[in-house]
Amino acid sequence: MIWWLVWTVLVVGTVVGAFFLARDLWRRAVALGAELGRASDAAARLSDQVAELSEVSRRVAVVHPLLATADDTARWRGGLAARRAARDARRAASHAAAHERWDRLWR
Repeated sequence: MIWWLVWTVLVVGTVVGAFFLARDLWRRAVALGAELGRASDAAARLSDQVAELSEVSRRVAVVHPLLATADDTARWRGGLAARRAARDARRAASHAAAHERWDRLWR
């Protein structure tokens, strides 16, 4: 009689433990599915950004100086000269405004 009671307690305990284990595994599987969905969305966003950046890089077309042709070098120097001229014009305007302020102050 005592063996029947021991085995019954063991079987019931095993079934209850299996239930809690299965419930925990189910909850983890659902959480994993949700995280995989979020990861998929993030991968899609990254893919869109990669496509956008690759399009920008195709438009910019940076050439290494050692591989540059004469046209590439001339285009680079022209852009450099334009940026330098714009910077010099901004600086000259700033200096002229500063000189005007000082002249007004000291007159």
